[in-house]
Amino acid sequence: MIRNTTTRAAAALALAASALLTGCATAPKTLYQWEGYQPQVYQYLKGESPEQQIAAMEKDLQLISAKGNMVPPGFHAHLGMLYSVAGTPDQVAAEFEAEKKLFPESAAYMDFLLGKTKKGEK
Repeated sequence: MIRNTTTRAAAALALAASALLTGCATAPKTLYQWEGYQPQVYQYLKGESPEQQIAAMEKDLQLISAKGNMVPPGFHAHLGMLYSVAGTPDQVAAEFEAEKKLFPESAAYMDFLLGKTKKGEK
């Protein structure tokens, strides 16, 4: 009977210790820093002002860079698209090139968009 009680106490102690250690664990660091990127895409789809979105995304870009983190895929492409809507082709090209550099798998699409930009298409 004492052996059974001791075994139960040891099991309860082990369970409590594992719960305590699990509660102290920190979440793994994510690969990308999203900041307000997803809400900005939604704002664009709702028809919000591109200038306000550009300002918000540039601010997020500064925050992400200051923390030493990476922007998510599509961040620079979306920012370039906003610059296109705002009518600033030099910044469009710079953002598309940045997307291409950070995410080489996007090169074909970014080259396609850069070609359209050079032709004056939106």
